Amino acid sequence: MEIYLDNASTTKTDPIVLEAMLSFFDKDYGNTSSPHKMGERANEAIERARKIIADSIQASPEEIVFTSGGTESNNFAIKGVAFNKKRGQIITTKIEHKSVINTCKWLEEQDFEIIYLDVDEKGFVKGLEQAINNDTILVSVIHGHNETGTIQDLKSIKQICEKNNVLFHTDACQSYTKTDLSTDDADLISLNAHKIHGPKGVGALYVRKEVNLDVFMHGGGHEKGMRSGTINVPGIVGFAKAVEIADLGKMSFLNEKLKNGLNKIERTKIISYGLPHIVSAVFEGIEGEAVVSSLDLENIYAATGSACSSKNLQANQTLLAIGLNHQQANGMVRFSLSRFTTEQEIDKVLEVLPGIVQKLRKISPF
Repeated sequence: MEIYLDNASTTKTDPIVLEAMLSFFDKDYGNTSSPHKMGERANEAIERARKIIADSIQASPEEIVFTSGGTESNNFAIKGVAFNKKRGQIITTKIEHKSVINTCKWLEEQDFEIIYLDVDEKGFVKGLEQAINNDTILVSVIHGHNETGTIQDLKSIKQICEKNNVLFHTDACQSYTKTDLSTDDADLISLNAHKIHGPKGVGALYVRKEVNLDVFMHGGGHEKGMRSGTINVPGIVGFAKAVEIADLGKMSFLNEKLKNGLNKIERTKIISYGLPHIVSAVFEGIEGEAVVSSLDLENIYAATGSACSSKNLQANQTLLAIGLNHQQANGMVRFSLSRFTTEQEIDKVLEVLPGIVQKLRKISPF
C-alpha cells in the first residue's frame, strides 16, 4: 500500500474530473476560436466553466482569466500591475511562494522597489501599514501558506490597501475551496486546479473589473486579449468540475488525529496554523530529508516543504522567518492530506514514524 501525504504539492485527479474531461480530447475537441459547431461547443464548455469558477468566489465571469497555473497567475498579476504603472514600490512578504518571490526579485532588476515584510511566529504578516507610502502600487500576500497552513486575514489587509489607494493581490492556490475566499478579499486572486484534484497545467486569475494590467502573453487575442494562446478546453472543464465537487471530507478530523499522534513523539514541534490539510512537524536533532527518505522506504510519501524547493538543502526561508533556527528548519517534514486520505493511512504513519525518528536520532551528528 502506498500512502500519499504530499497533497500540498499536488493532488490526484479525481475520477469524476477525469470523466468530465474525456470527451474534449476525442469528441468535442474543437478550437474555441473556430466558427463551426465543434468550436462553438468547446467555447460553450469554457464559458460554463468560467461561470462555475467565478461563482465560487462571487466574481463575474468576465473577471476570470484562464492561465496555465498558479505560477503564471502570480506572474501575470504582479508584472501586469508593475508594467501598467511603469514605476513604484511593491510590498510582499518573506514567506511567499517562489513564483512571487522570484518575480519580485526580477522586478527589482527593472528598478522597482520591493519591500519584503516580516511575519510573526505563526506566519502572520507584520508592518504593512508602516511600509505603505505614496509610491506603493501593489501589495501581494499569500492567503493560505503551503508549509505553515497560516491563513492570512485578507479583509484586514485589503482595508489597509483601499485606505491607501493600493491594489492588493493574493496567491490563493493552496487555500482555494479549503477556506472562505471571495472578491471582497482582494483585487487580484491567483487560483489553480491541481491542488484541488483537478488537472495540472490549468489555473485562473481573478482580475477586478476596474484593474488595468499590462498583458505579457501576446498572440491571437484569446481571453478577450488578456492571455493569448489556444484554450486548454479539457483542462479548464476539469478545473471547473473539481471546483463543483470540492469537499473537505474528514480532513479536519484527520488533521487533529495526526497532530495528536505527532505530539507524542518527544522533541517534536507541530506547525499547523489554519489550513485543514497541512500539518508540518519539526523533529529536533535530525534532518527532515532523512525522515522523508525513511518514510519513502515504507511507501509513505511526505515532503520537507514546498515541492519547488524540496531538492534544495538550504534552510527553509519560511521557517527561519517564523523564528526557527537553521537546525530546526532543516528538521521539518510536511504532511498534507486530501479528501482521499483515510484514517487507516494516518494510523499507519503514526505506527512507523516514532521508530524512524528514534533510529535517526541515534545516528544523528546533532
